[in-house]
Amino acid sequence: MKKCSAIIFDMDGVIFDSERLVLECWEKVTQMHHMQGITEALTACIGTNAQKTREIVFDYCGEDFPYDELVKEASAIFHAKADSEGLPVKKGVRELLDYLKESKIPVAVASSTRVEVVTMELKQAGLYDYFQVVMGGDQLKRSKPDPDIYLMTCERLGVAPEEAYAIEDSYNGIRSSYSAGMRPIMVPDLLPATEEMKEKSVAVLKDLLQVKDFLSED
Repeated sequence: MKKCSAIIFDMDGVIFDSERLVLECWEKVTQMHHMQGITEALTACIGTNAQKTREIVFDYCGEDFPYDELVKEASAIFHAKADSEGLPVKKGVRELLDYLKESKIPVAVASSTRVEVVTMELKQAGLYDYFQVVMGGDQLKRSKPDPDIYLMTCERLGVAPEEAYAIEDSYNGIRSSYSAGMRPIMVPDLLPATEEMKEKSVAVLKDLLQVKDFLSED
């Protein structure tokens, strides 16, 4: 196995196939209000916390965009679906987590989502007990792509950032973990790997099963 002190996961788009559902809920809400053009704005928000998302949407859609009203409607649709059906888990999640547990490698979550929601969703999926540390975007002032959340997560795990891998799907997440001095692994979800992402990542892999294979190599 590659020398590694810890693995830190992003959540949305890495553990759960939730980012597509978020976009679907927003598209449904904007269609109900006869609006268009939200998809591009929300794609730019992938990997950021709630406050940063709000700022980005206003940049794209204008200050008169009824964000606070619509985000409540989209969130209600999202959570109704998640509560009734559960969030779909990405391919290879359980296999990778079992492998890391057997290998006694500490694992954590560093998500831009509020920590209360992160905790709830991990518990609903039966995954919470795998993680030694769970961090949410509301626990810090600065969101990804700033490195703060990864630096704090490494500190709470008691590991040096340069000895830990980060598993990310978003550009902001790769930038954040790279700036923290970690070893980013990109597993693309909605966003393809650009040249910048390839340069900042130690590997770009198709799914978490490939991550397991990558980590198990000497």
